[in-house]
Amino acid sequence: MVYNQQPGAVPQMSINRNVLNKPYNHNNERPWSHGLFTCFGDCSTCFVSWLCPCIIWSQNKSRLEYLEHTGQPHPDGGESFGNDCLIHGVLTACGGLGWVLQIGTRTSTRERYRIEGNPVKDCFASWCCHACELTQESRELELEETNLRENRMQSMMREHDMPGQDSPPHVDLPVPPKAYKA
Repeated sequence: MVYNQQPGAVPQMSINRNVLNKPYNHNNERPWSHGLFTCFGDCSTCFVSWLCPCIIWSQNKSRLEYLEHTGQPHPDGGESFGNDCLIHGVLTACGGLGWVLQIGTRTSTRERYRIEGNPVKDCFASWCCHACELTQESRELELEETNLRENRMQSMMREHDMPGQDSPPHVDLPVPPKAYKA
């Protein structure tokens, strides 16, 4: 077989970070995919956020950083009990100031998804309702992660079904004779 062409680069997969197709405003920003007070749409995250916000903040932060660096979902769903969790937990226990750390992560999340808002609103959401804010961020990250996983599966299926690729030969396995009782 003669090949006349070298293999080419595969184009980068385009990922929709606005999975729910929220409309963009004149600043090319959109609203959050889920409202701040719809946190009960993910009851388990909301519950943990109320009891121990350091865990969810640490997960959100590591998931966001992993997405930014690799373009893929965090393989473990985020780091729950690392240094970030410890720092947030200490600040929360000693003066209730863990919410201050959440402002930066919220701003980064908002910027990644081109969500409308500003640092003052981020501060207010983090201070007034940390559990709702953390859940909202987690749900936004989950939409992109789910979209990436689905695209990856579709890509793998397309590669598997591509014509011209060698497939394993079909082999008829012998069927054992049936044992009859007389």
